[in-house]
Amino acid sequence: MKHNIHTVKRAINGDVASFEELLFKEEKMLYFKALSYVGKKEDALDVIQETACNAFLSIGQLRNPEYFSTWLFRILIRECYRLLKKREQIIPYEENELLRRLESKQDKEIESFHLSEALSKLNSSYQTSIILFYYHDLSIQDISEVMEKLIGTIKTYLHRAKKKLKRELERSYQLNEKIT
Repeated sequence: MKHNIHTVKRAINGDVASFEELLFKEEKMLYFKALSYVGKKEDALDVIQETACNAFLSIGQLRNPEYFSTWLFRILIRECYRLLKKREQIIPYEENELLRRLESKQDKEIESFHLSEALSKLNSSYQTSIILFYYHDLSIQDISEVMEKLIGTIKTYLHRAKKKLKRELERSYQLNEKIT
């Protein structure tokens, strides 16, 4: 845990300075995650501002201080959804971060291209569930809350998304082998 449990407890009890300290520690994470969802710096900053406000108003409801980061992240994701829903936009997948994480296992250039192509062919619900599960390491329960879907629905999204990714990657490798 990157936060001092006592600082979180003080923030829960209404200590504004402790709450600000916690937000400063999460500053970069909040910005980059918001930016990856909304795409524009200004929108990311708006989402962070709403997240901070909502978190401050509801921190008294945080039951488990050790999950402060996860709790804050869920608020951020909900705010991103609200902003994008307001504009009727689709949530983009976090291609760059996801690719960087997966590239370390195999050939960087080829993997980036193939994975990017495969991810781009998934619908937004599948993309979001894959990103939250594999990149952000959220549990299926947490993804269910963030996406406001039933747990069974999230499991279905993940299962179908993995099947489609596998098919697309196999297909692109076969095409690549024929070309080379």
